[in-house]
Order: sequence, then C-alpha cells, then structure tokens
Amino acid sequence: MTVILERVEGQAAEAGAASWHPVCPVDELELAWGEAALIEGRQIALFRIAPGEVFAVTQQDPATLANVMARGIIGSRGSRPTIASPLHKEVYDLETGECFTNPELSLATYQTRVVDGYLEVAV
Repeated sequence: MTVILERVEGQAAEAGAASWHPVCPVDELELAWGEAALIEGRQIALFRIAPGEVFAVTQQDPATLANVMARGIIGSRGSRPTIASPLHKEVYDLETGECFTNPELSLATYQTRVVDGYLEVAV
C-alpha cells in the first residue's frame, strides 16, 4: 500500500510551524513493515512497530539520496527501534534519526499520533 495525501484543507501551518495531517487508518499499516506517504510534498516513510506505535522518517536515504527507506529493515538496538537502509545497511534510530553506523548521517523524523484510529503525522 502506498498512501498519497497532498494538501488537507483547513490545516495550513503558520510559517515554520508543523501541522497535523491525517494519513490513513492505523490498522491499514502492517506491523513491522514500512509504507511510503506523500504529505505536503514530502515523501515520508511510516513504520508501525506495535499496535499503537508508529514512527515517521524521511523516505530519502541520506547516504544515497534514493527514496527507499520504507523498504528498510526494522530492528532494534537495545530498547531503541531502528531502521536499516535497504541499500547500504546504515542503521538509524527511528525516534531521533541518529545513524548508529555513520555519525555524519541522520534521518529527519516526524511526530505521529493516532486519533480515533487514524494515523496523523506532523509536517
């Protein structure tokens, strides 16, 4: 499933401020699997780690600039949820975007929440 959401009327953000955007019913996201969404012109990778836990990061792999992160390998480092790039296997913290394998790289992260069963992402 690829979720595409352009602009949601009535949710324009103030300059520089993020606003919440509905994406899809959270139950449509498979556990331990990535999906890509287009929100406000940005490609974002979504990862449902547990029934009520969804992470959102930029879809663009910082090492190669390819839009592939939704196809990465989900894992963990201790209690930290991670995503490994499907291309060169750099490992990123899903909460902070920090790269564990190359400190010069990082992923942009986005806040998520579930409202009435619907996933929303702050962009």
